Amino acid sequence: MKKTVILGVTGCIAAYKSCEIVSRFIKLGYDVRVIMTVNATEFVSKLSFETLSNNRVVVETFDPNREFETEHISYAKLASAFVVAPATANVIGKIANGIADDMLTTTIMATTAPVFICPAMNTNMYQNPTVTKNIEILKEKGYIIIDSVEGRLACGDIGKGKMAEPVDIVKAVDKSLTPNPDFRGKTVLVTAGATIEPIDAVRYITNHSSGKMGVALAEAVLDRGGQVILVAGNVSVPLPSNAEIIRVKTTRDMLEAVTSRLEDADIIIKCAAPADYRPKEVSKQKIKSEILNLELVKNPDIAKTIGAIKGDKKLVIFAAETNDLIENASAKLMSKGGDIVIANDVTKEGAGFGSDTNIVTIIRKDGVTKPLEKMPKRELADVILDNILELK
Repeated sequence: MKKTVILGVTGCIAAYKSCEIVSRFIKLGYDVRVIMTVNATEFVSKLSFETLSNNRVVVETFDPNREFETEHISYAKLASAFVVAPATANVIGKIANGIADDMLTTTIMATTAPVFICPAMNTNMYQNPTVTKNIEILKEKGYIIIDSVEGRLACGDIGKGKMAEPVDIVKAVDKSLTPNPDFRGKTVLVTAGATIEPIDAVRYITNHSSGKMGVALAEAVLDRGGQVILVAGNVSVPLPSNAEIIRVKTTRDMLEAVTSRLEDADIIIKCAAPADYRPKEVSKQKIKSEILNLELVKNPDIAKTIGAIKGDKKLVIFAAETNDLIENASAKLMSKGGDIVIANDVTKEGAGFGSDTNIVTIIRKDGVTKPLEKMPKRELADVILDNILELK
């Protein structure tokens, strides 16, 4: 999944430049959805935007072909950012004064995403005190104005009112959504959480992993412009909505999911805590016995399997240890064919399963070892990503 930009296009000659805006966002890896006013369709066709965005364009509030979910609410929730380009004096006035009488203005009223307004109109209209006041109202309410520029207008006048250039609009929005795009163009496969191994119809074996570290890593990659395939077992935290999510239960399920998507990934981060063992026999019925004896068999080693077939892809593994941290983690790095191992002593306060913080030592195959102080897992995620990029 990608971050989504909702582009609102209003009835102005500059609407033809909005096609370039869509194209530039798509090239940067964003999903783009377009909402047009009725007047905008007189300048540019829906088909142009649908072709460029590969998504259906919405115009009418009561479109008989709309999706079942209330569309203005679904688009409002979907938005990572909302951009109105061009924004006419009419739509600026509506938004500033809380008027929501079409699909575009209704959706803007319902979104909590940052909204960028790109004014475009005749110079005299732009300088009209009412328009000036409405733009100031929008600024006070937290809307982001990408101001008009001076130039020759469609009517032949020369002055301020021309919509900012598409390249500048896209650059401003991209900087807001992805201030550090150093993972742009990379796909990272992250595993998170615990796997479960059934004993009978109601019981299973698992561990204390919450999935917090794996989710933090996925969020960090997304924030830095990358794409994420998140293979999630049993987790106790919400999963990022703009990642591709694959839910699994058992260790063998997780192995199958990882190997099936390995070709699509540039980097694999094995942050999950898959169960090392599973019951040899699983009862279809609930076992009722005073004594329950389980014979366990070894599960496949996911990290070792991937390490043997990854080629030039980077593999990051985690080592949750209770003793001899550096020795055990270093041995794990070598035996599993990893590039980086994140070693943490789970007996330390603030470093165990379910904690919001972690205390780790980063050990890299190039010989670099970095012991780190206790820090929030989201902060640690960025440090881990920095080390991946440093590794040659």
